[in-house]
Amino acid sequence: MRERIPLCLASFFFHLVLLLPQVHAHGYVAQVAIDGKVYIGNVPNAQPTPSIVRQINDVSPVKGASNPYLNCGQDAQKAALVADANPGSSMQFWWKGGDGSDWPHNIGPIMTYMTPCGSTTCDQYNSTDAEWFKIEETGLEPGNTVWYQQNIMDGGPANVTVPSTIAPGQYLVRHEIIALHLATELGGAEFYPSCTQVNIGGSQTGIASANEEVTFPGGYSDTDPGIYDPTIFDTPIQYTFPGPPVASFVSGSSSSGSNSSSTPSGSSGSTPASVTSSPTPTATTASASCKLRQQTFDVQRPRSLSRIMAAWIKNLGS
Repeated sequence: MRERIPLCLASFFFHLVLLLPQVHAHGYVAQVAIDGKVYIGNVPNAQPTPSIVRQINDVSPVKGASNPYLNCGQDAQKAALVADANPGSSMQFWWKGGDGSDWPHNIGPIMTYMTPCGSTTCDQYNSTDAEWFKIEETGLEPGNTVWYQQNIMDGGPANVTVPSTIAPGQYLVRHEIIALHLATELGGAEFYPSCTQVNIGGSQTGIASANEEVTFPGGYSDTDPGIYDPTIFDTPIQYTFPGPPVASFVSGSSSSGSNSSSTPSGSSGSTPASVTSSPTPTATTASASCKLRQQTFDVQRPRSLSRIMAAWIKNLGS
């Protein structure tokens, strides 16, 4: 006898099919604002124009913690411009789907790193062996059921504050989203790093210590609890950020001498940056109703159903 699919499951998979084009689109940083001045990023693999954002050649995620593209994104190329900023400057990152729609994911952390460009300018700097320090990490909103990444899906920017005591010089800012909707399986996490070139003014003296710095690849492992998490769909969510702690000169705390992941947190903790919903300077094009349904599936559905969804998406080729 043919098994009948319950109506609730049929409805779930119907709406999931509607969302699959967004999942496959993935995305990139479309623009960055520094203290209100907007800089446009290049569409991946398009003819480049002068920008401060290093252009990638593919909107697909970086897969695997040892992937060399974990550095600045898929085959990222040096950008032609370097933007001025200051200690305490406000940076906003607008992420878009590969087809120009809103960002398609809403599960996982948002983190930002910086590295000095050394004796050269950032438009000439090879970041392959760069040593990065973390300036912010943002995970879950209060209540530990909804990720701040949801705000990016809703069309808002990721808001980051340049450390108020950072020493002057040219820096790469590595802004990253990790999408964890497939992280119940080892190697399922999707990394979306993006690098922006800035010149920090002022006369501050803050620098990271050597034990607070990591390389990419090298800063993460595929088995880190914040990257491979079979319980990611349990609620309330308990999450451990991967990578080093936020640099002590940024957070104002003394260095512990450890580069282990931070403890489970429902927010960005002591870090200075957060992600909030803000009006995007461009019109949104994706369906809000579909996105609300996706949020419900990702956050509130039973754990067993979440794993069905993850396996189904994987088999279709995420």
